[in-house]
Amino acid sequence: MADKDELGRAGEDRAARHLERLGWRVLDRNWRASDGEIDLVADTGRELVVVEVKTRRGERFGHPFEAIDARKRHRLWRLAIAWVSAHPEAAQRRRLRIDAVAITGPDPATAVLEHLEDVS
Repeated sequence: MADKDELGRAGEDRAARHLERLGWRVLDRNWRASDGEIDLVADTGRELVVVEVKTRRGERFGHPFEAIDARKRHRLWRLAIAWVSAHPEAAQRRRLRIDAVAITGPDPATAVLEHLEDVS
């Protein structure tokens, strides 16, 4: 991997494939609002899930999930609500939750993938 952006994109691609293997439908990727960006939005069939993807080559600076602190979770909820407001037809009568996917290893294609549900 050449740079951080490339690493992040490769991690998001891997996370999206993971969600699709679970039978989820990825509705949006890299959705931007004034407050930030949502990596992935997926539909499980029953729930709408905003997914934060953290990709790291290793744990030298801590586990990727450690980067999702209370402040980050609060911002993810604001972004999730903004996404729902912009896409009301997709969110009708569905529970909304925040998940996180950590991908840790030198190559995102073969790295360890961990999926943490409901990080709120």
